[in-house]
Amino acid sequence: MNKERLSSIIDTARGEQPAGLLLLNARVANVFTGEVNKTNVAVTDNTIAGLGKVYTEAVETIDLEGAYLIPGLIDAHIHIESSLLSPRYFAEAAVRWGTTAVIADPHEIANVLGVSGVEFMLNSSEGLPVDFFFAVPSCVPATDKENSGAQLSVEDIKKLLEHPRVVGLGEMMNYPGVLFKDPQVLEKLITAAERNKVTDGHSPGLTGADLQAYLAAGIHTDHECTSQEEALEKSALGMKVIVREGTAARNLKDLLPAVNKSNYRQFLFGSDDLEAHDLLNRGHINHVLKEAVSQGLDPIIVIKMATINTASTYRLLNRGAVAPGYRADLVVMPDLRSFQPALVIKNGRIACREGRVIWPFKDDLPQRDDVLNTVHLKENINPQLFSLQIQGEKANVIELIPDQIITKKTVLSPKQDNGFILSDPDRDLLKIAVVERHRETGNVGKGLVRGMGLTSGAIASSVAHDSHNIVIIGTSDEDMSRALAGIIKMQGGFVVVREGKVEASLPLEVAGIMSQKSAPEVASGMEKVVRAAHALGAKPKNPFLTMSFLALPVIPSLKLTDRGLVDVDRFEIIQLQEG
Repeated sequence: MNKERLSSIIDTARGEQPAGLLLLNARVANVFTGEVNKTNVAVTDNTIAGLGKVYTEAVETIDLEGAYLIPGLIDAHIHIESSLLSPRYFAEAAVRWGTTAVIADPHEIANVLGVSGVEFMLNSSEGLPVDFFFAVPSCVPATDKENSGAQLSVEDIKKLLEHPRVVGLGEMMNYPGVLFKDPQVLEKLITAAERNKVTDGHSPGLTGADLQAYLAAGIHTDHECTSQEEALEKSALGMKVIVREGTAARNLKDLLPAVNKSNYRQFLFGSDDLEAHDLLNRGHINHVLKEAVSQGLDPIIVIKMATINTASTYRLLNRGAVAPGYRADLVVMPDLRSFQPALVIKNGRIACREGRVIWPFKDDLPQRDDVLNTVHLKENINPQLFSLQIQGEKANVIELIPDQIITKKTVLSPKQDNGFILSDPDRDLLKIAVVERHRETGNVGKGLVRGMGLTSGAIASSVAHDSHNIVIIGTSDEDMSRALAGIIKMQGGFVVVREGKVEASLPLEVAGIMSQKSAPEVASGMEKVVRAAHALGAKPKNPFLTMSFLALPVIPSLKLTDRGLVDVDRFEIIQLQEG
């Protein structure tokens, strides 16, 4: 903004010059009063200059003929990397659904590349039809039970917090560190508070005095609520509850009963993790609005939850409303039931019309070697890498729970041959390995998993939360070795192998976790690898999504990292066979 542009906005508002864009006969959803009023909206440059029938002249005029006009939708919490898309292609897919801003936590790429990964996300998200605001990851690495590609120190966080599009400190997953006053954790919280930045929370099931202490430490939000009771307790204490509706976790149905006319200002909408296929075909925040209204919530309240509530929480003071002085991020909807955008306006210009994106995108392909070459392995790749010597009769086994990212710890007798443990497809008891790929440590964590269902072959992925090492499940050491070789060749991605042959693959060459291709291409590639995995007998709806959480040692009960089996309930590394 400069004096000339500001003067032009004032002149338009006073009726002394024509608007740049005039929207006639709009039914404007007023997020301040809850009313819907039919009026005209005058826009100059990227700003709403005024509302009213007095505005009749403009360079460009669009008659909305009574269609609804709402603020651009804002996702309150999302990891862009989980879509497998770069910011450019995420924006192209999301703006079609009326999304004009997101609050993104780039802790996935930060675990691979550290500060340079966050800077890559900041740089590659400029000039897009969706504004990307970021929260600096607070827990990189997530735990000391694994090797990630990088660390974010307090000094790194201080530096990143100075960026104008960084709105806060990312989700504080280490809530025990808050409660037990870990010095590093406290310093990160103080750093954000001193800069008047929001601190996002991550506190599943936290209640009572521990919740009070967590909030007293300066935590502002939480996206991990799974019950009405939890949401009510947290919101009543001033916490902003992000109602999560993504791909892996969908809490809308359980949390909506907690929202009412008295407390709705405490609730926002977020995706957390949203796959490209769902973003492309199901929708984004507009889909959440549609579902919320279908479950009985007032349309104006759900619009507020997806706009002004989020903007206010993250102190985006000129966003989230159709009002003078606010950013001209606007969505035209034929009705407030389907929430299907007919027109999306970003910064006062048409970004999408009837599903067709109109925007001058720049080339998004990164050329930096550190971003495109992130799979570094020291060991020679051969089947012996996955051999497991017998140490006892019984073994600790990771048992999948259908449709959940939590697991059970089960003790079983594995199949044996000549002093070695073998995969046992007949009992659905398979080898799993996590291969460290960042620091050339040579670490290979080995274990057994039950519930994946493979009857032949192997599947592998470099998407493995949060450290994103390479996770492999297979029926034979030979196929596991071939799957690992496939990941290395692509510099990251998903691979399906049968009898030594790659049946399907999806390259994820950006930090080993994102593609350089468009949403339709990524969604199609994902369908192919999932279909190929199912052909091997895989049981989960998306075996790669399920597998990606088997290496996350902050989710109960038994997980595997490059350092070995982690008993999450005891938070310690244990032996595969304990005698």
